[in-house]
Amino acid sequence: MTDTVATRQTQDAPNFPNDRTCPYQLPDGYRRLRQEEGPLRPVALYDGRRAWVVTGHRAARALLADPRLSADRTADGFPVTSPRGEAFRKQNRSFTSMDPPEHGPKRRMMISEFTVKCAKGMRPDIERIVHGFIDDLLAAGPPADLVTGLALPVASMVICELLGVPYADHEFFQDASTRLVQSTDPASSLPARNDLTGYLDGLITTLQADPGTGLLDTLIRERLATGEIDRAELVSSAVLLLVAGHETTASMTSLSVITLLEHPDQLDALRAEPSLIPGAVDELLRFLSIADIAGGRVATDDIEVDGQVIRAGDAVIVSNSIANRDGAVFADRTPSTCDVRPATTSRSATASTSAWGRTWPAWNSR
Repeated sequence: MTDTVATRQTQDAPNFPNDRTCPYQLPDGYRRLRQEEGPLRPVALYDGRRAWVVTGHRAARALLADPRLSADRTADGFPVTSPRGEAFRKQNRSFTSMDPPEHGPKRRMMISEFTVKCAKGMRPDIERIVHGFIDDLLAAGPPADLVTGLALPVASMVICELLGVPYADHEFFQDASTRLVQSTDPASSLPARNDLTGYLDGLITTLQADPGTGLLDTLIRERLATGEIDRAELVSSAVLLLVAGHETTASMTSLSVITLLEHPDQLDALRAEPSLIPGAVDELLRFLSIADIAGGRVATDDIEVDGQVIRAGDAVIVSNSIANRDGAVFADRTPSTCDVRPATTSRSATASTSAWGRTWPAWNSR
């Protein structure tokens, strides 16, 4: 028998999303969703509308790559999880909310500097930056603020260098980014968004007159000047890259250190065997899943998943934190604990899901 969000609207549906009380443990409501049978669960959003939450890992990977799910946030039925999201829904789109065939070319032009080759080329500069801040922390002695002394400035300096944004302005955009990311209502989020938009629009004007060597300069010269993208789209995408480029990295750095300090056996294992570090990074990405509910979609056609039907027009949310603790996939470990040991099953076949879905090269599910 098939099941749909529509047929479940008369039944109780848990509210979604839930706030975390611990940075690396699921809220109680999420644990209950994960424990129920089936990879899809109906939930109630903040305004009472219903949506499917994807809780199964295999279903999450399949649906993130399914062309019958649209990432266009302006479409009717697209899941909005807060008043802030509703306020932003109709604003200028970045490439993250575009569908094929529009998405592919725009994504490729925006992430040209995020290839493995480019990342390796930046490695000496990144190591120099990291070592410099670590030296400063050691020289200052304890106690140390990991966020302000290492995680945030390293992430900000690297993304500034990559994009061509003056690091001298980092305090401004860090403040605006924090207000934007942490706000839940339009009264506080829209001014922060407008501050960032105005700043980057002005920077584009400056770079047009005095070019540099960052990604923004490349986009201005090769895409904006040729008409392949318009100014509003470039500004919107630049906001996305700037905010995501340092907020997620800084958060992962800080929370990863906290996680290892609170799991001393895991930290001891990494110190004893540094070759475990690449796998540990993947495990920490799975365990922390900081970009939890960015994978919003709306169905453009009916999709059957294990006897349940996502109807055209249904809202769908991929919950990374729930899917990444799917015991059916991560059977070689206790999914709710962090374990940096080498996996006994192929991690390439069970890599962590990504909220970025179609948009971020290292975690792209397409």
